[in-house]
Amino acid sequence: MLPDSKTFLKNLRRGPGVYVMRDSAAKPLYVGKARNLKNRLKSYFYRTNQSGRTGLMVAKIADVEIHVTTTETEALLLESNLIKSLKPRYNVLLRDDKSYPYLRLSVEDQYPGLAVHRGTTSGPGQFFGPYANVGAIRLMLNQLQKIIPIRQCDNNYFRNRSRPCLQYQIKRCSAPCVGNISPEAYGCDVRHVVMLLEGHDKDISRIFAADMDRAAQSLEYEQAARYRDKISALRKMQERQYVAGGTRDADVATLLSNSRLICFSVMSIRHGQNIGSKHFISRDPLEAPAAEMLSTLLVQYYRDRPVPAEVLVTPDTDTPAVLAALFSEKAGRRVTLKHRVRGFRARWLELALLNATDYLDRHLASEGAYSERLRALGQVFELHDTPTRIECFDTSHTAGEHPVAACVVFDSVGPVTAEYRRFNIRNVTAGDDYGAMAQVIRRRFRKVAEGAGVKPDLVLIDGGAGQVAKANEALSEYLLENIPVAGIAKGRSRKPGRERLFLPGGQRPLVLDSDSPALLLLQQIRDEAHRFAITGHRKKRTASRTSSALEQIPGVGAKRRQALLNHFGGLQQVRRAAPEDLAGVTGISLALANRIYQHYRVH
Repeated sequence: MLPDSKTFLKNLRRGPGVYVMRDSAAKPLYVGKARNLKNRLKSYFYRTNQSGRTGLMVAKIADVEIHVTTTETEALLLESNLIKSLKPRYNVLLRDDKSYPYLRLSVEDQYPGLAVHRGTTSGPGQFFGPYANVGAIRLMLNQLQKIIPIRQCDNNYFRNRSRPCLQYQIKRCSAPCVGNISPEAYGCDVRHVVMLLEGHDKDISRIFAADMDRAAQSLEYEQAARYRDKISALRKMQERQYVAGGTRDADVATLLSNSRLICFSVMSIRHGQNIGSKHFISRDPLEAPAAEMLSTLLVQYYRDRPVPAEVLVTPDTDTPAVLAALFSEKAGRRVTLKHRVRGFRARWLELALLNATDYLDRHLASEGAYSERLRALGQVFELHDTPTRIECFDTSHTAGEHPVAACVVFDSVGPVTAEYRRFNIRNVTAGDDYGAMAQVIRRRFRKVAEGAGVKPDLVLIDGGAGQVAKANEALSEYLLENIPVAGIAKGRSRKPGRERLFLPGGQRPLVLDSDSPALLLLQQIRDEAHRFAITGHRKKRTASRTSSALEQIPGVGAKRRQALLNHFGGLQQVRRAAPEDLAGVTGISLALANRIYQHYRVH
């Protein structure tokens, strides 16, 4: 505990601010904000009825760092910044390493297409969203295609088509790639898509109904039937997404907790449509008041996300006026924060709570099975404690080319995707899986040996006795041979459930029952490492194949290669282009154009 807490508390001011609690090694334990710093910190050191978790943390406090602020708003922002940068052990962190997805309409193209987009929205194109998750956005795209057949392929694929693709055959694209529709007619479809995405679905229904009547009066019954089907698909889409009442954008934030976990959820309403929910599950380290925790989580959540016009919350926050002012300043317009609501807003809250409760219940059920598997795994490998951090390594290559290794991390809750890593294998004989595994283990655990990384409770290798031996040798070089190492390899039949487990020292492999909880967890971790490794390898291989053909020409680097591909639409068109056409590309001189032309004549 803090050596002289009485003197420390005596000299504290009573205004707003942020405090950082650290242990004897100066590692951050907890970051908190306070309207009154003195009163808040007194509650930690003088309260007698603290929960067990809070008491454990207070016992570890060796120092408290104070940051005085002039307003509660500043305290909220500073707390969020410090939580993000310090990642304290006892704070609730929103583990979400991906930006929110948007729909991007490439309005800069003659025939615009729709695609999922992550990242900045300041580039070319028209953006719609953000959506709660990729599943919600793909569902939206699938429904849109049934109503308005707009293309969803990338530009390279679009430019290289010589005949319509399967999407045209199933009536989900109008095949603009082969001139099957005029730019004017396609432009009308694009305008209808924009209207739908902006929430004007009733206007679109009226337009389709009028078009259906005109077609029927002109005796064009097939065309009328197509409009009828569009109206039917649009109604189904409305039934799936519509939430009665309201036209403004809103988010509904809920916070649920039990004795161990909290579930923070945000349901997004856009133009009266429910576009999905985002859920965050975390341990409840200190059992902090729900109102205080919700305020902190909301600031974390909207740090890098746009804030809608309304944010509905349950339970209420401890600083609703401060949060509303903070979000209004961020959005550049008025944002309201509401807790007590009626009518359709009350129904939104009810629906959001229903979704959050269902998600938490399902998570608790799956976590129980996951915890059982972790305990079984500890027993199989005779570990002193149940493992809380497992790192699994796998390598991937094609006949020794473009080798990539991957490391995935699982903790006591599940996969920690933010800590996944890929490694490009260097200076290893092609196809040498043993050498590749030894290299990646050395590169990963060099930092651990230097005290910079986290030491896992178990290292899992996707491979047999040879890879396990090499991994163990690499760990021994850093005096880390006390970290348990195991390998998992499929049997001769290559069928799941017949895997063998290898341990260092040439022991006979272990064979577990196909329904063993430990084996099921090992399979899950191994499959995730394999997926992550092979996707990295495929990206590297694809990049090499698209770049090497042009970049092996002297004078053509990555930028000129991309300029050529963008201008001509593909490698085949570059091959067929005359020197004069090649020289028309920005950055390509006539001399270089002749060199490119001659290269493809010779090769």
